[in-house]
Amino acid sequence: MIIKKISLIVVFAFFGCNGISQDKKETNKESKKEKFEVVKTDSEWRSELSDLEYYVLREAGTERSFTSDLLGNKEKGVYVCAGCGTELFRSRDKFISGTGWPSFDREIRGNVLYDVDYKIGYKRTEEHCATCGGHLGHVFDDGPQETTGKRHCINGAALKFVPSK
Repeated sequence: MIIKKISLIVVFAFFGCNGISQDKKETNKESKKEKFEVVKTDSEWRSELSDLEYYVLREAGTERSFTSDLLGNKEKGVYVCAGCGTELFRSRDKFISGTGWPSFDREIRGNVLYDVDYKIGYKRTEEHCATCGGHLGHVFDDGPQETTGKRHCINGAALKFVPSK
């Protein structure tokens, strides 16, 4: 009787420890691409983007901090996706976060998609261009409290700046 109970506990413990966070979800890049308005082959992206832009936008890489020319940009205008030109952030929403990446307290609504990322061992909210799916960066809840409280920490390589006329 006691052996049956112990066996039953072991079986429940074994299956109970297999949480959802451990499930490997297979991602089919081709089916993922189909949901975006701009869809290109890998070779097309490679021919159109610089090595750094490709690394950030298509491979979800991160540029080194304090290396983006856009970090100190104070001109009025709009920041667009370096892959497809979709407007993502307005200069009026940019702030100096001290993190080494261009930071914004809000996105242009509808032009940025969000996903969950566990790449460095904990949950982060990853941001993508809603038009081409390019990786932009991450959003955190440590932004300016007097506005949205959000810090969109964006790779400068994922952006191009279009000054106001």
